[in-house]
Amino acid sequence: MTPKIVRAEAGQADLVAGIVAESFTDIEPAKWLVPDDAAERTKVLKADFLIMVEHALVHGHVDLLSDYSAAAVWFPHAAVDEMPPPADYDARLVAACGPHSDRFRTLDELFDASHPHGVEHQHLAFLAVLPAVQGQGLGTVLINENHRLLDAAGVAGYLEASGPRSRELYLRHGYRDRDGAPFHLPDGPPMWPMWREPGA
Repeated sequence: MTPKIVRAEAGQADLVAGIVAESFTDIEPAKWLVPDDAAERTKVLKADFLIMVEHALVHGHVDLLSDYSAAAVWFPHAAVDEMPPPADYDARLVAACGPHSDRFRTLDELFDASHPHGVEHQHLAFLAVLPAVQGQGLGTVLINENHRLLDAAGVAGYLEASGPRSRELYLRHGYRDRDGAPFHLPDGPPMWPMWREPGA
């Protein structure tokens, strides 16, 4: 039986950041960000993701499966007003990522350059499924729930696919590559900015 979808609460930020970090530790962009052993990578990723998860719990929303096996982190973007960055972001980034901070800043800059501006949409910042249960359709359960709401409201979706496998998943859910996709991390792997029209 598929676990229920619940909305994460403020006190669950650390839990969600842990789910995302464990799910992303072995993907190629994460290995580029923290090219050390997996344990160090997971630790740094969790500290960095915590910043964005806390921000989402204030300015967006986080969907969780009730058994804590998967999470989806969404941010709404208006056509006019830009969302404020997390408070004290630069200092928190350095504290979280230490000697890897420059690589995280580079990724942030590439994300910002590819992100659509001036059009209403929701940004799927993270879709994370724990490695032990990947391939069972749990990510699909999470994104279908929010796509239903987006379609009813006539709002588009946006994301950055972290590799060919995740890109294929999102293509099946109505996302399409944006112009210029993919972009490459410096001497590193590609990432695909993708856009979904409501009802796609």
